Amino acid sequence: MSSKQQKSAREAKLAQARKEAQASERKRALLLAGASGLVVLFIAGAVGWAILSEREERAASGDLSAVKTFDYNGGNHVDGTIDYKESPPVGGEHNDVWLNCGTYDEAVPNEHAVHSLEHGAVWIAYDPELPEADVKKLDDALPDTYTVLAPYEGEMGSKIVISAWNHQLELDSADDPRIKGFVKEYRQGPQTPEPGAACTGGVTPETSLVK
Repeated sequence: MSSKQQKSAREAKLAQARKEAQASERKRALLLAGASGLVVLFIAGAVGWAILSEREERAASGDLSAVKTFDYNGGNHVDGTIDYKESPPVGGEHNDVWLNCGTYDEAVPNEHAVHSLEHGAVWIAYDPELPEADVKKLDDALPDTYTVLAPYEGEMGSKIVISAWNHQLELDSADDPRIKGFVKEYRQGPQTPEPGAACTGGVTPETSLVK
């Protein structure tokens, strides 16, 4: 084989090698692009799922924008009957013994119930004329600890009033999803002056405690 032929053969091999390398590079680029696309789709899907889940959870918990807020300091213990500004009260001075959390079929003393709010409890007060079936719905919606459910003898702005320390929401239905939302948000929530303090071992109006 002449030198000219040898040179042509080498050039042909080099051209083929370059062609194969370019094809391999294109294939690699396509694979990387596909993988990147899958990653983007996965991230977008995960973000979308998280946003949807948050919206569904918010919808299930109800809109808490109607919650009224107050500015009472904790730790003010006094004796005797207290004339509270709000009805039911939502904070302020209270008896030095807290109310044992639970479900009651008679009204509970404000002064002891407010102390339970200070410990992180949620207090659901309802109109004594509320149907028994609705009272049961309220009871079923509540966790077993750090909640007080009882009829209320004073005037209220609605049939049902749910309170935590410095937070209160008026409701007209036992089916309102904001009940569970409020409990989730404020039971032992960041507003609690004494988080983790006991909700048992206090005072119980023995004739009215259901559970």
